[in-house]
Amino acid sequence: MFGVTIPPGYRDWRVISVAHEEGDLNSFAAILGNDVAINAHRERRLPFPDGTIIAALHWSFVPSEENNKVFGRSQSFVPGPPTNVQFMVKDSRRYASTGGWEFGHFKDGKPGEAALLKTCFPCHDLARARDLVFTRYAP
Repeated sequence: MFGVTIPPGYRDWRVISVAHEEGDLNSFAAILGNDVAINAHRERRLPFPDGTIIAALHWSFVPSEENNKVFGRSQSFVPGPPTNVQFMVKDSRRYASTGGWEFGHFKDGKPGEAALLKTCFPCHDLARARDLVFTRYAP
């Protein structure tokens, strides 16, 4: 378990959606998918087919002083420092014990600790009706 590596070329994948998470996370995210993920999202196919890979790129968010000067008030936020990159990889046989998905978490290109990764499945299992995927396709 926890054998996900950073897929080559993932930064060139297409956008599934974007997210702004508040609370303890306070981040912006770009949710990207490989071709299998994009096609499944567009076709609203559940469960997701094996070979689906979803990437979540997270950044802290900071006010844009430059933009706010133009607007005359504080209303513009932009990505700050990156916080982590997360991956979900679908292989229903290999990862049957975690709903068919394996999870990866990387900070500064280094994999997350096993204790952190053990929290992924219990959280994503709350989205069982969507095959453990929280993100919906933004057309």
